Amino acid sequence: MLRDIVSSVLLLGGALFCAVGAFGLLRFPDLLSRLQAATKPQTVGLIMVLCGAALQLNLIDAMGLALVALVQVVTAPVLSQLVGRAGYRIGAVEPTTLLRDQLGDRLRREGYRSPRTPSQDR
Repeated sequence: MLRDIVSSVLLLGGALFCAVGAFGLLRFPDLLSRLQAATKPQTVGLIMVLCGAALQLNLIDAMGLALVALVQVVTAPVLSQLVGRAGYRIGAVEPTTLLRDQLGDRLRREGYRSPRTPSQDR
């Protein structure tokens, strides 16, 4: 009985996190904010759903869900980093909105020229 209640709370909470992340993906104005909404709440939501489902399974099957959660936790930050860098390089990120532009500093040191300079407005 208690396991069913905890499982239900985790499943519903995870679904809510995923819905909030999808809403943020639609509503946020720029690439970096959308990446935030696409990775953090989605990852937490998926882990909560997997934990809720794992409570209803035997230990061997739950280990498979733990592997899925591990893959998600490892790949989501790497993917968002790569998408953010690609977006920066093609000019989809407005440099004036950044507090500290570490990637821009590094690219300037390496001689890379951005397609958009900070003086250009949308």
